[in-house]
Amino acid sequence: MNIEVSASFKKMTTKAILSIVLFLVVYILLLFLSIGITIICMIASFFLITIRPSLITLGLGLGLGSLGFFILAFLFKFMFKKHTIDRSHLTEITAETEPKLFQFIANIVNEVGTDFPKKVYLSADVNASVFYDSSFWSMFFPVKKNLQIGLGLVNGISELEFKAILAHEFGHFSQRSMKVGSYVYFVNQVIFNLLYDNESFDKMVQKWGNISNYLSIFLIVSLKVIEGIQWVLKKMYALINIAYLALSREMEFHADEVAANVAGISPLQESLLRLDIVDASYNAVLSFYEHKISDNFKSNNIYKEQEFVLNFLANDSRLQFKDNLPVVTLSDIGKFNKSKLVMVNQWASHPSNEDRNANLSRLNIHKPISHNRLANSVFQDIVKTQENQTAKIFSTIENVAEFKVLSFEIFKKEYPDKFRENTFNPIYNFYYDNYNTKYFEIDTLEKPLVIPPFKTLFDKEKIDMVYDFIALQGDTIVLKKIADKEFKIKSFDYDGHKFKSDKVEELIPKIEKESDDLMVKILKNDIDIFNYFSDVANKSNQKELLISKYKTFFAYDKTYDNNFKLFSDLQELTHFFSIVTPIQQIKTNLDKVYKLEIEVKEIIREILVNELYASILTPSIIGNFEMYLKEEWLYFTGDKYINSELEIYYNGINDYSFVLSKVYFLLKKDLLDFQNKLILD
Repeated sequence: MNIEVSASFKKMTTKAILSIVLFLVVYILLLFLSIGITIICMIASFFLITIRPSLITLGLGLGLGSLGFFILAFLFKFMFKKHTIDRSHLTEITAETEPKLFQFIANIVNEVGTDFPKKVYLSADVNASVFYDSSFWSMFFPVKKNLQIGLGLVNGISELEFKAILAHEFGHFSQRSMKVGSYVYFVNQVIFNLLYDNESFDKMVQKWGNISNYLSIFLIVSLKVIEGIQWVLKKMYALINIAYLALSREMEFHADEVAANVAGISPLQESLLRLDIVDASYNAVLSFYEHKISDNFKSNNIYKEQEFVLNFLANDSRLQFKDNLPVVTLSDIGKFNKSKLVMVNQWASHPSNEDRNANLSRLNIHKPISHNRLANSVFQDIVKTQENQTAKIFSTIENVAEFKVLSFEIFKKEYPDKFRENTFNPIYNFYYDNYNTKYFEIDTLEKPLVIPPFKTLFDKEKIDMVYDFIALQGDTIVLKKIADKEFKIKSFDYDGHKFKSDKVEELIPKIEKESDDLMVKILKNDIDIFNYFSDVANKSNQKELLISKYKTFFAYDKTYDNNFKLFSDLQELTHFFSIVTPIQQIKTNLDKVYKLEIEVKEIIREILVNELYASILTPSIIGNFEMYLKEEWLYFTGDKYINSELEIYYNGINDYSFVLSKVYFLLKKDLLDFQNKLILD
């Protein structure tokens, strides 16, 4: 198979090649400069030691010689770095154990015109990828690729879709023109290694510097030179990374075309649109068992349960089915995305699903479909394979002496109940899923002459109002970042019109006014909703209870933003915990942390005695809070962090965030469930 690359692909390839050439020129100049420094240092070291031999001159000479050596070592270290993929979560399979699958793969490989994978692995998740261990020398010597297949993926796609997905993966390596992407990728990795992957190099430098003060003096000089080199490389990294990511997006389109020529456009389009709900169903099962582990329960086959959840979620979202699989359309995906802002994300490695679908539609390649079974039919014994993978997942869980198996029948009964506990009633038609009722003064409301009927309160017009408002708010935030130069782009599209970035400040006030006008309409609808349920509640003498629930929610909503902002500020402020920071800066930062913690700890003390939180304050959360409040923890002493105290900090503030958000959700759900009960009664 030989597919002509697009003009856009050629353009991005040219840019990528030019970025590689530029990097090579800069790197060679830095290398020559470093070699020159090394030669001068070695000559000076030799004369220093020989002219006046002594322990002092020997130490100074070695230090001077090491100055150039460490600069050169820094520039060459990437050549000895090997990137090895962790395989601990993978299970290797062979043609002897899976003959049908291997024949299936062989047929695709032959159609695409590439090599059969070196090895084939199964993973647990919703994924398929081709991977390999790489090093600098991979640029010059061919490396055989391995194939990874996720059981969570094949459990939610058809056989023809599986064929298209694998053809896409093999398509990345079948075209000679796509090899440029590999070179750009490796250059990107080289610069990343020089900038950020320095742990072993830093240890070597530290050990050398600890030998003598003479050596450490010259090491400081060499590190300053290396910092200068890194400054230059950071500029190169941004340039090459953008070129690589732009080419990567074109490579995705090209691999899609390979897949379309093998299986047609429909299987790839349909699977792309369905994968989000397939992934959601898999993660929903894992999340379900996170709460069961404390009771020592495990699953015998999470993939059987994934299939149940997939169908459950599809039915809950009112999706159609085809070949026993839910059909997800572009309108389903974009149903609640009302954004009018379009801009090219230069930092994205993949194009959006919408762009990929549009590109596939332009290809208009269709293949006849004789049959279309589920993808897991190409496995020899899929149930046994699924059970083995399930056992492997639970075998990694520590501190559980012996698991009990939760039967599938119990799972089918408990999961829908658990789902309903964490979602809002479907009678609201997704009105409240991403929106919270805004405050209005209940006590001063006048009794309306006419109360709108229930069906108009949550009809399509009202749902669109809410999600239009959400989109306007989101677009405003992004546009303000463009205005503040936080997002550096030349132009963008808004509502079908192209704007240059210097015109963004003229657009923002118009969008803010549109957002404010829409909020007035939504608030009116919220008041109409209250009046409707108030009228129903009045008939059953429950109006005061309804008003109480509204006031409780409004009161909590009023404090929530400020309380949660403290958590966000504290998280941002303690980011330095996870990065290399000078000791003096650590101490300065910690003074700010201690000051902010005073407010956070005061709120935690209120949480511990407030009945509002009692239902979710588990012994574990209470214990974490009490430990966090016990002392004014230092987190750092001398020249190192105190890990035990950092653990106390993270346990405390993470539970703080969880408790605030959970109570907000429960108050909102309690109000909405009560309104629903009023109708049922």
